[in-house]
Amino acid sequence: MTLTAVTLDYADPLALAAFYQRATGLRLADRSDGDFAGLVHENGLVIGFQRVDGHRPPRWPEQTVPQQVHLDFAVDDLDRAEAPLVESGAVKPESQPGGDRWRVFIDPAGHPFCLTRR
Repeated sequence: MTLTAVTLDYADPLALAAFYQRATGLRLADRSDGDFAGLVHENGLVIGFQRVDGHRPPRWPEQTVPQQVHLDFAVDDLDRAEAPLVESGAVKPESQPGGDRWRVFIDPAGHPFCLTRR
């Protein structure tokens, strides 16, 4: 069994795909009438974004609306990687349980994701 895709729900999948495209540099591989967008890594793994009406963003770190899924991205320098993400619309919550090993961010749809040291 091989993982081929991870898909995130959101009311505006094209906007969320644009955020992650800026953050990762991945190529936009698929887009269909605003209901789906996909970014593809050179190894073939796709990060997909699909329209879900009435999407309720997760609440992190509280669990009133569970986080549902989160992505981890390895970077060489946590400090250098942070600024462009925040400029692109990510939010860095106050609660940072990873210390200097990883950082949690919230994407524009409310999904938490982490940067880890490579």
